[in-house]
Amino acid sequence: MSVRAVARALLGSVISIVALALVLRSVDLGRTVDVIRTASPVWLALVTASIGIDVLIRTVRWQRLLAPIRAVAFGHVLGYLLIGYLANNVLPARLGELVRSHYLGDREGMSRSTTLGTVVVERVVDTAVVVAIAALAIIVLNVRGIVTGAVQVGAAVVALLIVMLAIGVAAHRLPGAGVAAAWVGRWPRLGQAVGRLRGGLAVAGRPRTLAEALILSLIAWGATMLAFAAAGQAVGLELRFGEAALMSSGVALASAIPAGPGYLGTYELAAFKIAEALGRPAEPAFAVALIVHVTIFLITSGGGLVALSRLGWRRAGGNGSVAGAARGS
Repeated sequence: MSVRAVARALLGSVISIVALALVLRSVDLGRTVDVIRTASPVWLALVTASIGIDVLIRTVRWQRLLAPIRAVAFGHVLGYLLIGYLANNVLPARLGELVRSHYLGDREGMSRSTTLGTVVVERVVDTAVVVAIAALAIIVLNVRGIVTGAVQVGAAVVALLIVMLAIGVAAHRLPGAGVAAAWVGRWPRLGQAVGRLRGGLAVAGRPRTLAEALILSLIAWGATMLAFAAAGQAVGLELRFGEAALMSSGVALASAIPAGPGYLGTYELAAFKIAEALGRPAEPAFAVALIVHVTIFLITSGGGLVALSRLGWRRAGGNGSVAGAARGS
């Protein structure tokens, strides 16, 4: 592991610890445990079902983004996605995105750089939808303060990501593209990797594919909102649809902040601060965040372990391994 990777992991761990400390300083942990103990099993089952649906919809979305490049079976895409989520749960800095790109490319005979390009498009679409949901919820709920500022920053980031994605898709048509290509051509392997990455990014240039990704993202986030609303009902905290939307989108935006594995700490702090801005009681709000976060962790980790046991650490008959995920091809 490089010095930079170690430094990033340490920074994320420190941020997670600080975030957890800020939350625990503001809530009564014993009371929070009591709230969770009284949670309704029926509503907890709905939380689990909603998160499961969310994962399945995200699988379909990635499958549709891959379709212009190669048809990949739903079950295979689900396995690769879950392995990526498992990696995100135990590794810092969203390295699971590289892991799932590696696994799909390695097992399906695709360039891992091209596969990573589809993941980049997926992340941009997802972030744009999350910011849109958060912005709409803020308008409906008339929320002010730090939450509004965070969403404004998120909107600026989305605008930047969209511009960068557009440049990546249309790079070969821009002024100076020939000069840049000649410069990159000095390093054949780099040029090859850039070309393959652009091949994955090019799916964003297909209106139908992009529209499908946007619609599926909205459906997936609808399932997540339902999970938050159900978790609230489980602990006696009735969240309006707008409140569930703001909490689910807010914790998603918080995942962009460097943190330890599984976004521990930043997830809970974001949910707590949003609940505070909404005037909701601290302990039930914290309980909602814990229930949803733990459910996501258990489903993605359990599913990831099952997928990993089926696919193996190395490809059968080959020399590919997760260790090569960061190198691409």
